[in-house]
Amino acid sequence: MDHSRAPILEALADYHASGQLPFTPPGHKQGRGADPRVRETLGQTVFAHDVLAVAGLDDRTSSGHVLQRAEELMADAVGADHTFFSTCGSSLSVKAAMLAAAGPHEKLLVSRDAHKSVVSGLILAGIRPIWVEPQWDGDRHLAHPPTPESYAKRLAEHPDARGALVTSPTPYGTCADLAEIVRVCHAAGVPAIVDEAWGAHLPFHPDLPTWAMDAGADVCVTSVHKMGSGLEQGSVFHLRGDRIGVDTLAARADLLGTTSPSVLLYAGLDGWRRQMVEQGRDLLDRALVLVHGVRGRIALIEGLHVEGREDFCGEGRAFDMDPLQVFVDLSGLGITGYAAADWLRAHHRVNLHVADHRRISAQFTHADDEATAQRLVDSLADLSRHAADLRPAGTVEVPDPGDLRLEQVELPRDAFFGRVEQVPWQQAEGRIAAEMLTPYPPGIPAALSGERLNAAVLRYLHSGVAAGMVVPDAADPHVETIRVLVEE
Repeated sequence: MDHSRAPILEALADYHASGQLPFTPPGHKQGRGADPRVRETLGQTVFAHDVLAVAGLDDRTSSGHVLQRAEELMADAVGADHTFFSTCGSSLSVKAAMLAAAGPHEKLLVSRDAHKSVVSGLILAGIRPIWVEPQWDGDRHLAHPPTPESYAKRLAEHPDARGALVTSPTPYGTCADLAEIVRVCHAAGVPAIVDEAWGAHLPFHPDLPTWAMDAGADVCVTSVHKMGSGLEQGSVFHLRGDRIGVDTLAARADLLGTTSPSVLLYAGLDGWRRQMVEQGRDLLDRALVLVHGVRGRIALIEGLHVEGREDFCGEGRAFDMDPLQVFVDLSGLGITGYAAADWLRAHHRVNLHVADHRRISAQFTHADDEATAQRLVDSLADLSRHAADLRPAGTVEVPDPGDLRLEQVELPRDAFFGRVEQVPWQQAEGRIAAEMLTPYPPGIPAALSGERLNAAVLRYLHSGVAAGMVVPDAADPHVETIRVLVEE
């Protein structure tokens, strides 16, 4: 296929060149109706290209097949049979994939380190989750993806499961042994779905971890806006083989998706595919060289430890790691990642990705260069010099692995939509959660609806918030009270 073409971008150019006049949404009419103060900030170009996908970018019957051609090019670029564009982020895409594999009250194997969007899918669909346990690093207080053996064990225990979902890479950049997990799933006759939201770049460089389609996965969900050049909410999901039908997946996506997709987001996806096919290897070559040097420079800063493969990978830990995710352990400074992230934004205008009780992370992509890298290094060196200002660190009571794992006693859907009450957190022990309690980022629920709460997890969340943790999806984000199920 001709990857120099970008059907959506070309259709946008044709739209303007042909002088189309819309008596359709959006109501700003190419910005003519937008407040000039808004145009001054956003720019006229944003409004000019914010057009309808149907009866705008394409005609009323979509006879130009603009979106279809762009999706076919994306599928060809990454070796998928079919690709779907989504303008609702991978939070929607992963739900569509789940619903294509399992329906209400059917079983789906899910790694317990799944993103909150996966749990939302369980709630919406009424799917019965069969949790697969992550590997827990007790020294670093960190979860890594489950092993293939863990998936094999759960499939043997639940032969009626309709499929399996694994998150790889995790928000911590660690990767599962996808090829072996897929082999295990296919041997059991079920599809393997990979939430690869953090892996948009993986198909385009051989020195990066194996990506889902190369591992043989049936469906792969990718957030192009995370590690690619797409706009926020730009997501794609890919399909290979016939374990999940293309019509089924399309129907589930249509059920959940918007009828007013953003052409701006479509254009970003289309242009990113062309960029990566034509330049991806060179761009990622430079990024990998850059980040290797950055890791070395940060390692020389007093009190900082750069966590690499020797920390995250190996027996009992992750199978692989994305080197573009730079994690820095702050234990040597005696401060939390929450305080460090806030200080770096306030004093250096540097915004970081993950911040937890002991570490921070900087996400590098092909967009970074020596200037951005040096600014990060300089800001971290200044953080080290001012660490005393951020002490004493708030104590976060991180539970042991056994206490982190809560018992699932109700379907997530039944607990979420059941009769609920709000109780003080000290009285929630033993009660069934009716909400997700999710430290964010990374967005992995510590407790989810249908799980019976224990004292250790409650203390972890309450002490974490006191130390700077953010739990935005809780009914009470201060976690002074918890929403629980009223049990008969």
